[in-house]
Amino acid sequence: MTKKPLRIGGIEIGRGVTETINIPVARLYTHTEATLPVQVVSGKRSGPRLFVCAAVHGDEIVGVEIIRRLLRSKALRRLRGVLIAIPVVNVYGLLHHSRYLPDRRDLNRHFPGGMEGSLTSRLANLFMTEVVRHCTHGIDLHTGSNHRSNLPQLRVDFEESNVLDLALAFGAPVVLDSKPRPGSLRKAVSELGVPLLVYEAGEALRFSESAVRTGLRGILSVMRSIGMLPPARGKCPTCFQARSSTWVRAPISGILNTKTRLGSVVTKRSVLGAIADPFGENEVEVLSTGAGVVIGCLKLPLVHKGDALFHVASLDRSARKAFSEEDLGDFLDQDFQL
Repeated sequence: MTKKPLRIGGIEIGRGVTETINIPVARLYTHTEATLPVQVVSGKRSGPRLFVCAAVHGDEIVGVEIIRRLLRSKALRRLRGVLIAIPVVNVYGLLHHSRYLPDRRDLNRHFPGGMEGSLTSRLANLFMTEVVRHCTHGIDLHTGSNHRSNLPQLRVDFEESNVLDLALAFGAPVVLDSKPRPGSLRKAVSELGVPLLVYEAGEALRFSESAVRTGLRGILSVMRSIGMLPPARGKCPTCFQARSSTWVRAPISGILNTKTRLGSVVTKRSVLGAIADPFGENEVEVLSTGAGVVIGCLKLPLVHKGDALFHVASLDRSARKAFSEEDLGDFLDQDFQL
């Protein structure tokens, strides 16, 4: 917990208030001001400071809806500490339905950035300076990219025990051991000693109700686990921990007919789909290269040889037996008491 006065965008935030702050980034070439929109919800009592951000990639909008619902949650009436919500980090990409910024750079490869570099680098630096440096915890919301959809999951480094504990409190179906990439927000935040969860669910430019509900429930669960909200009744859902994953790639070019779905438990050489040419004269099955659960899949059926089609998280035999697709469906479809 921190007792330093909170000042964002030049505005000091007192206790028990909600402030919406638009931090200038750089104007569009039309002279229109572009800003980093931030809403700060400050509890009447001191506590942790949590940032929750979405649309670091401008076309990943599931997190935007999660944050919208989070800010409307009645649970925040009993908030301790400070929630800093940034529903759209990459406003330029969101405006153009694009993953990237106008300079064609990926924001999630340019943290912590700098104020003398590209537009992307400057936005990364602004986010670190105005948001991250004030916080004790963070949650970064993402979706699948490039026509791919993800099963609700978390990406964390299992060697960071404090982050793994938060991931288990979040309660996504799968927690994947994943080292942070250089230039990513997760890497930059971890170097500051701030625990950060990366939530992946759904696909770009589409809403998924199960992805939104799971993300919202998970954020509130984390807030309860770190003392920002009163404890909830009941226990967290079972999370399955996967220490590795593999992408199954297209053996030939053609049209993909998918024969599995997100959350399916597969064994080595399970049939995941088939690829055929438009005439149907040549068809090749797509086989799983290992055992586990399908956590990502391509939604666009037009593929080239070598394209990543199915993402399979490795689970040991006992975990595969315990991972019930029926229970998973019930978990993702239920109305959560928030």
